[in-house]
Amino acid sequence: MGRKWNNIKEKKASKDANTSRVYAKFGVEIYVAAKKGEPDPESNRALKVVLERAKTYNVPKAIIDRALDKAKGSGDETYVELRYEGFGPNGSMIIVDALTNNVNRTAPEVRSAFNKNGGNMGVSGSVSYMFDPTAVIGLEGKTADEVMELLIEGDVDVRDVLEEDEAVIVYAEPDQFHAVQEALKNAGVSEFTVAELSMIPQTYVTLDADAQVQFEKLIDALEDLEDVQQVYHNVDFGD
Repeated sequence: MGRKWNNIKEKKASKDANTSRVYAKFGVEIYVAAKKGEPDPESNRALKVVLERAKTYNVPKAIIDRALDKAKGSGDETYVELRYEGFGPNGSMIIVDALTNNVNRTAPEVRSAFNKNGGNMGVSGSVSYMFDPTAVIGLEGKTADEVMELLIEGDVDVRDVLEEDEAVIVYAEPDQFHAVQEALKNAGVSEFTVAELSMIPQTYVTLDADAQVQFEKLIDALEDLEDVQQVYHNVDFGD
């Protein structure tokens, strides 16, 4: 699979280092997940996933608490989950997941980002069939063989366990997200470098230098949009 997850996360963290954008997006995601059920991660699995992701991005406790308090209190904002699909340079594929309280704002903004940066939006299903929903859990300090042994002992099925850079990345079915984490936590793992429910492309494409620059501008433009939570693609940037 080879996504180099730690490199991707570091790039995103660096990109957002001088702004509060990443924290604001997590605030919305936590609020929405908490409003779907109880604002308690032990009884709300969707909320637990978001909070685990937030930990890997070092989201401040104050941001998390504010979103949870809003969900517990009088917060009555209604957000809609939307997915857009499209194409970048040379047939590259992109999935954009958004949370919005203004549908009439989001679609034009996403379409404009595509059009202004060498891409174009497709219809629903035009891209997503080439991606697999996947739980991605990363950790350091162990080998892939050691992690696989721990998961077998914990009776957890996974798709793959790979060593990527200095981390071990576990790829599993989405419904195994919590099972993977619990098995590893029970074995003494206290910290995860990655904890994502992602969309993994079935195949990757490489772009020439000019197309890659254009593609990165497109991804940056999409990620900069207020309503966009996640952007997935099938471009291999290499190391």
